[in-house]
Amino acid sequence: MDINMANRQCCDLDIRDYKTKTPWMYADFCNTTTMGFSSDAVYANKKGQKCIKFDNPLDGTIAMTFQVHPFRVYAMLSDGEIETSAVIARKEIIKASAAGSLTLANTPVAGSVFVYAEDDFGGKAIEGTVAEKVFTAKESSALVKDTAYAVAYLEEKTSGVQKVSFNNKKVPKDFYIQMSTLDKDENGSLVPMRITAYKASPQRNLELSFSSDGDPAEITITCDALVDEDGNVLDMIEITEDNN
Repeated sequence: MDINMANRQCCDLDIRDYKTKTPWMYADFCNTTTMGFSSDAVYANKKGQKCIKFDNPLDGTIAMTFQVHPFRVYAMLSDGEIETSAVIARKEIIKASAAGSLTLANTPVAGSVFVYAEDDFGGKAIEGTVAEKVFTAKESSALVKDTAYAVAYLEEKTSGVQKVSFNNKKVPKDFYIQMSTLDKDENGSLVPMRITAYKASPQRNLELSFSSDGDPAEITITCDALVDEDGNVLDMIEITEDNN
């Protein structure tokens, strides 16, 4: 017997590697999840009127919209990998430890150190050389002991950092994604519902907005639902009996 049901619960997403089905992420932080598909048609006409219809293949998508999320989710739009080194831009106010020299907090990338008067950041740079973390002015009188200076440099950080790279060499991987939610029927019973995207390929679209007021930043990731090697695209599943 068919019973009417309704839904008001965002899906959780079990995201797995398409090829191996190894779990990649369990996304239980979304505010909105969507699934949809369409199929255009062409027609054979008889005396100018549509007579026979031919459906084109399904064009489907699933999407996840969220505000709270782990950093790793950005890797869906790259190659799925997290790198552990990155170049960090540093701006520090440092007091000269001795006349003509000052010591940086981190080891800089060669050629990236620029030293300025404290109130002249980006202005006239003080000339000098760097050995490890120590900057030595070309003229010792240019740096006065116990006087603060603005220092800019790049640091290549190889620990305590995660990075996702977006470039034309890194192509998003395909995923097997199953979305799970609960419908509620007219008897008040909760009925598990699943939606399967057999071969979900993330679209390379990302727009981030950072604001000091208003609502927190919101991100949407959309995946194209492709056909897999067995001809599957999307399934909707209602679980009428569940032992778990």
